[in-house]
Amino acid sequence: MIAGTSIQIVIDTNVFISAITNNTGASFYLFSLVGKKHFEINISVPLILEYESVATRRLSQTNLNENDLSHILDYLCLAANKHDIDYLWRPFLNDPKDDFVLELAVKSNSQFIITFNKKDFIGISRFGIQALTPWEFLNIRGFI
Repeated sequence: MIAGTSIQIVIDTNVFISAITNNTGASFYLFSLVGKKHFEINISVPLILEYESVATRRLSQTNLNENDLSHILDYLCLAANKHDIDYLWRPFLNDPKDDFVLELAVKSNSQFIITFNKKDFIGISRFGIQALTPWEFLNIRGFI
């Protein structure tokens, strides 16, 4: 899909981790909708590497093994819009580790960053981006 043809989102790592550790929550439901044309997710190499790094450390808290995680990440890479990030205007956020998520959202023209740490993204409205929890996003979009 071409960026801009539907709702564009970036999903923060904490939501990915929630999805793989709890298959009954809003995070899991959000990821179950990936690739079904309701919205488009956007990724970058740093985001996928962070997903993998944090998820690998948390595998013991899931029913997944490394092969399962690899397949999930492969699917996300296949289903997502991929972007290179230029890192031209860091830092903007209080936590510089969150800047690459915001930069991806700006580059991809995303309307939403889906995160449990909304306070980490204060001020992103100046870029036309809103931080929402998975439940808030799913509710606003009419999925729940």
